[in-house]
Amino acid sequence: MAKTADEFTHAVKRNAPAFGLELSVENFQRLTGYYDLVMKWNDRLHLVAPCSPDEFAVRHILESLLVLRHLPANAAVADVGSGAGLPIVPCLLVRDDLRATLFESSQRKGIFLKEALRSVTPPARTQLVVSRFEDVSSPPADFVTCRALERFSEKLPVLIEWAQPGTAFAFFVGEALRRHILSLFPSAEVERIPKSDSRFLVIAS
Repeated sequence: MAKTADEFTHAVKRNAPAFGLELSVENFQRLTGYYDLVMKWNDRLHLVAPCSPDEFAVRHILESLLVLRHLPANAAVADVGSGAGLPIVPCLLVRDDLRATLFESSQRKGIFLKEALRSVTPPARTQLVVSRFEDVSSPPADFVTCRALERFSEKLPVLIEWAQPGTAFAFFVGEALRRHILSLFPSAEVERIPKSDSRFLVIAS
């Protein structure tokens, strides 16, 4: 595990500039701890598809951190379909000013998320709701983030209706979902994710 953790850390350091990110030593330590935790639980919960430390660093961590440039200081975020905690847990580990409510329908993944959030200090910055988002009220939030919601196309209109007025959205999607979101938000901002030909960050409001 120590070897793969070192490979992960080096991959984050090597690729961070391509994502426009400057990370501190403490950031690297926190992110590596999170990587270790995901790997510890992954065989039981299938949090992410099997991947190398390099792929996890680029595809999951650095991609997630792209949204930080869009989040204002002291932003409140509602992360829907949190699963492995992506994108919001890496963001919370890097930005101490953020607050977040995580929504995850799986009880088992909720147990993992509770463990992952122990590294976020102070604890009052986060809340975990183990429920389908549509079964509970939406919290006040500057942004709703969503990276891996099941049946996304079907749930998207429900998610838009669920969010409180004035909330912006940050979606991590492929080409088909990018087109679908643009049909609903023609003026949305689309950013191609570095190191990928078919992944996009879409900011809509």
